[in-house]
Parts: sequence; C-alpha cells; structure tokens
Amino acid sequence: MSYAMVRVRAPGLSLDEFAAVTGLHPDLIRRLVALGVVEAARDPSGELWFPRGQVAAVARVQRLRAGFAINYAAISLVTDLLDRIAVLEAALRGARRLGG
Repeated sequence: MSYAMVRVRAPGLSLDEFAAVTGLHPDLIRRLVALGVVEAARDPSGELWFPRGQVAAVARVQRLRAGFAINYAAISLVTDLLDRIAVLEAALRGARRLGG
C-alpha cells in the first residue's frame, strides 16, 4: 500500500517571504515574534507563518523605531497602548452615536 505525500501550506507568508516583504532580517523577525510585537503561527514542523496583515504591524514598528528611537521591547508596550487607545476611542464614538 502506498500513500501520497501532500504538503499542506499554511495560509500567509513563510518567514523568508515575510522577511523579503518587510526588509527585515529573519532573526529580527523572530525577536519581534518573541516580544509579541508581531503575530505568527507555527506549523507542525515548527516553521513560522505570518498573516499578511502583519506586514502593516512591522511597518508600524519601523515608524515607531525611526520616529522615537526606542528599543523593540518598548515598542511592544507602545503598540499595546496604542491598540488599547484605539479600542477605547471606538467605544467612545459608539457611545456618542447612541446618545450616551
């Protein structure tokens, strides 16, 4: 009996593809994943796969790094705070629409 070998590719970009698109070194991308700045999934073999939307997250990191000269660990905190502010502002806009 024989079995067909089928490689199922995870959705998104591989580490090498993501590095090429963002212009970052794969080691730096791994570090950003470890810091929680960039989201990635691992396939069964342990390879990282990135949703296409994470390219925008890296662009945000690059803007923060260039504009404020802060380290990557601090960028993790800043992006978390910016995301929380966006959620609060959206909730405030929604409350204002409802007359609250």
